Amino acid sequence: MILIINTTTNGIELVLDDKYTRIDAPKQSTALPTAVMNFINQNNIKMSDLTAIGVIVGPGSFTGIRMGIAYAKGLGLGLNIPVVPVNIFEIYLHNTPDACVALDSGRGDFFVGAHDIEPCVMDIDTLETFQMKYPRTVGHIPFDLKDAKTIVESKIKTGNLQPAIPMYLRPSYVEK
Repeated sequence: MILIINTTTNGIELVLDDKYTRIDAPKQSTALPTAVMNFINQNNIKMSDLTAIGVIVGPGSFTGIRMGIAYAKGLGLGLNIPVVPVNIFEIYLHNTPDACVALDSGRGDFFVGAHDIEPCVMDIDTLETFQMKYPRTVGHIPFDLKDAKTIVESKIKTGNLQPAIPMYLRPSYVEK
């Protein structure tokens, strides 16, 4: 059984097989452990039933990403199961592989990715030209976190197990 954790926004999203929950949590760091335990208990499973943890590594909230990864790694280490990173672009492109993914960063630009480019940041003018080479643009409608399970399963099956590290697409204020 695979648990998927997403803390890239101001809430907490969890998936366990075909079950999904979203919790509004102003303090993710204190809410996440309880939310996971409650979700697992509500679905009548034990922690020992987990075979892997998928964690969304970005893009998104700087603190939320780090906190979600840290929790997933701690849980995975304790349970001796793999922690598999998944980024939001992979989820969108899972169902629309020919698309350009454009996510509003909230800072006047966009996080952009596609099957043939690495995720990056673009201004609106660059994006408008760039997206013309793809049949569709996605990212304006929320993704389905349940799709992350298939991505995690595929990575485990192919042995494509990379370390879960944050996906930061822009330098931090300190780095500037």
